[in-house]
Amino acid sequence: MSKEKTSVTHKVLTVIGTVMCIILVPILIINLTLIIKSYTNREEVPSIGGYLPLIVLTDSMYPDIKSGDLIICHTVSPEQVKEMDVISFFDPAGNGTSIVTHRVERIVSENGKLSFITKGINNNTEDKDPVPADKLVGVYRTRIPGAGHVAMFMQSTTGLIICVVLPIILLVAYDLIRRRLYDRGKQADNAALLAELEALRAEKAAKESSAKNDPESGEK
Repeated sequence: MSKEKTSVTHKVLTVIGTVMCIILVPILIINLTLIIKSYTNREEVPSIGGYLPLIVLTDSMYPDIKSGDLIICHTVSPEQVKEMDVISFFDPAGNGTSIVTHRVERIVSENGKLSFITKGINNNTEDKDPVPADKLVGVYRTRIPGAGHVAMFMQSTTGLIICVVLPIILLVAYDLIRRRLYDRGKQADNAALLAELEALRAEKAAKESSAKNDPESGEK
């Protein structure tokens, strides 16, 4: 009964561990990759395979993109950008780190240099300053509604603990529990085998002793 209970517990933990790995490992890898890249190269937006997540803070692109959304952009060369594309770029009038996501109204080429005239679809006028090609971050591909709030939380100290440290602790704890259950089950199996061997030895010894005490039992 105890062996069956241990086996069921082991199967349940295996399922839980598999689900945890499927959910937590990708999140952990993505978070660690973005965090490392953000520290090793502060002048570039961290990306994975040419795709980069950005958090939307305003409603300038409402209703297509809303404040609090997480958008995914793809890095492309400036020559690949077309009119009506939605692009993310370093704000030419900003502090050098703020990123804006607006639609390209026109593409201007002067002296062999490209620039983009942009506009938020929820704004009444075009952006004041053209966007130089070297300010391009990427082209908008898709959005995850409301996920920006989650991403902002994950960037906080509490979020790092919950989304990075805690998953590591859970995975390590799961592995330790799994190993203990395996070792305990193996010990139980060994103990049962030894007990069976002892019983067989005792049975054999009892038969030999009975045969010695009753010689006629061996006659035909």
